[in-house]
Amino acid sequence: MGQPAILTVDDDPSVSRAIARDLRRRYADRYRVIRAGSAGEALDVLKELKLRGGRVAVMLADYRMPQMNGIEFLEQAMDLFPHARRALLTAYADTDAAIQAINVVDVDHYLLKPWDPPAEKLYPVLDALLDAWQATGDQEVPDLRLVGHRWSEPSFQIRDFLARNLVPYKYFGADEPEGRRLMEAADAGPESIPLVVTADGRALPRPTVQEVAEAAGLSVTPGRDFYDLIIVGGGPAGLGAAVYGGSEGLKTLLIERQAVGGQAGQSSRIENYLGFPDGISGAQLTDRARRQADKFAAETLNTREVVGLRTDGSARTLTFADGGEISAHAILLATGVSYRPLLAEGVAGLTGSGVFYGSAATEGPACAGSDVYIVGGANSAGQAALFFSRYARKVTLLVRGDSLEASMSYYLIQQLAQVANIEVRTRCEVIGAHGDGHLQAITICDSKGGTQATVECGYLFVFIGAEPRTDWLGDAVERDGKGFIRTGSDLLANGERPRGWDRDRDPFYLESSVPGIFAAGDVRANSIKRVASAVGEGAMAVALVHRYLEAQ
Repeated sequence: MGQPAILTVDDDPSVSRAIARDLRRRYADRYRVIRAGSAGEALDVLKELKLRGGRVAVMLADYRMPQMNGIEFLEQAMDLFPHARRALLTAYADTDAAIQAINVVDVDHYLLKPWDPPAEKLYPVLDALLDAWQATGDQEVPDLRLVGHRWSEPSFQIRDFLARNLVPYKYFGADEPEGRRLMEAADAGPESIPLVVTADGRALPRPTVQEVAEAAGLSVTPGRDFYDLIIVGGGPAGLGAAVYGGSEGLKTLLIERQAVGGQAGQSSRIENYLGFPDGISGAQLTDRARRQADKFAAETLNTREVVGLRTDGSARTLTFADGGEISAHAILLATGVSYRPLLAEGVAGLTGSGVFYGSAATEGPACAGSDVYIVGGANSAGQAALFFSRYARKVTLLVRGDSLEASMSYYLIQQLAQVANIEVRTRCEVIGAHGDGHLQAITICDSKGGTQATVECGYLFVFIGAEPRTDWLGDAVERDGKGFIRTGSDLLANGERPRGWDRDRDPFYLESSVPGIFAAGDVRANSIKRVASAVGEGAMAVALVHRYLEAQ
């Protein structure tokens, strides 16, 4: 039982023998190849392995099997060995099923039958799956434990940080028996809340986010002093650039101050992203992109805030909030945007205690049976309404405009109309938030009827437009009146290049007013605010970085 297993499941004996034969030829010295003739038989094998403390590295399941198809089998198998890599064996005619499996069951890959020659069509896929499994193993990751207060903003901030960074943790209320036991064991009083207890038993009273990141094993220190490319911001544009920068051999560093994925990572469902016809959650898309970046050796630096940018000869240098510095040949600014604050009476004091910016998916189960209000009329607000409708008694979408058509995608409008517990109210604004310690009511102004009403409300989620996080740049690069970074032809005034430009060429398409400093995604002036376009700009920026470096 010492060797980890590769399990194959196929009801066709000839196919089952063939794939087991090919797998043993290459992997028998390191892995135990096990084959099963049905999904039921395979589940019995997995249960036996689980009882005996065995490990499963990869599971290959045929799609077309009687009683239980490959997708259904993999769903159940994930409960037994959640860290095993999963692939679906499928005929060409069943590629739709394979795509469904990738979206619904989070299958890692699918293999078309026949896979001849295996050296080209089987082994490269298995090698990648096994490498990914070896990087994480199938051992349970010890959870962090967090003791906090239900309506405490510091407690929410840590819960949200851990959830958005896909760090497993267990939450206990300070008034719950287990929470009290942890506090007593740590000799911690109420002033220590929130309290984080690490897997090795260390207690961290009122930790900073960076301390939590270190305890969770996230990287907070760069591996070198100088890079080819540093990317500031880990949203879709930054992740796209990290994948392409790393894959093309650039020494690449991605810096993210909150959570990789940005606002897109908070989306409960993205349904108009190419290649995912059934949609994909922002967290899933982020996780896959992050794993791709890791695969290509792009470093990720977490919880580090960049506060300054300067030019040092041919180097471009970033300054951190703690005074540290890091330099590179080229910089890509992909800091995205942040949600605009809701300037209504009482909102600021209740932020994190019933008032949340973004979808705050950690709050979903807590909303069960409650009335939830969402402010905003763009796609992010619509996706959040669909997500919270699974839990809440009723979800009310408050839209300042006359309709959703001007700001929300058609497919989302149609979906909202089909959910019975979602109501859309137009020409409405929140003008007040009320509560003692946590949100209990809001005041809504209805400009259609010229009325105001105060209604009970325990959860308010705000999506009212976005602002670029670029104040820290100062005069380092040109920005427009709203703070978005100007690039490319937008920098040319009457054919004249930007002031201080020292190259005998115009700025590249995504290049800022300083050569070697680029911008991509939502932070760039006149960009298209969509996940797909941000990823595309991130990839394009790497190509332009290459052109810049070649001319140096």
